[in-house]
Amino acid sequence: MKNYLFLSFLLLFAFGFTSEKEGYKVGDTATDFSLKNVNGEMVSLKDFEDVKGYIVIFTCNTCPYSIAYEDRIIELQTKYAKQKFPVIAINPNDDKRSPKDSFKEMKVRAKEKMFNFPYVYDETQEITKAYGATNTPHVYVLDADRTVKYIGAIDNNTKSAKDADKKYVEDAVNALLAEKEVPVKETKAIGCTIKWAM
Repeated sequence: MKNYLFLSFLLLFAFGFTSEKEGYKVGDTATDFSLKNVNGEMVSLKDFEDVKGYIVIFTCNTCPYSIAYEDRIIELQTKYAKQKFPVIAINPNDDKRSPKDSFKEMKVRAKEKMFNFPYVYDETQEITKAYGATNTPHVYVLDADRTVKYIGAIDNNTKSAKDADKKYVEDAVNALLAEKEVPVKETKAIGCTIKWAM
């Protein structure tokens, strides 16, 4: 009996306390932030005037999945920033565990790829934890009131943009711009795990 109780406790400890995903869920209100952009300026959601929403993407320099989506993130900014739905990319990785994700390297990557969106560094990882991001890339689509409307992947084909037949972020943003319900509210974010500070 004692062994059974001990085993039950271990199972509860291993699974019970981690079954609920930490961070935001669809319908929650996201907090604002003030994070340093690669141009040296601080960026906050409140800096964007008369917006209709935000595409917040946790991404980085080094993850092959993030690299595969860089051009698509640029395209999202090109398409939606003029419709008052900007992209804000956040690098969540600890630079001691991933030196090539340092702020210095972020500036290099942004220049190389000619990023047309803010690329900011969550040095303390507090915002990453608040959102509940686990992978790079990991997307949160917010409405103008910062209500979370979609969480997950950009689309359903990391390897090929042209072969993606489910464009989750675009579908979510288009629905919000049309004042309609977001068709798919959550998907699994596929990518590299975030490099947390030790």
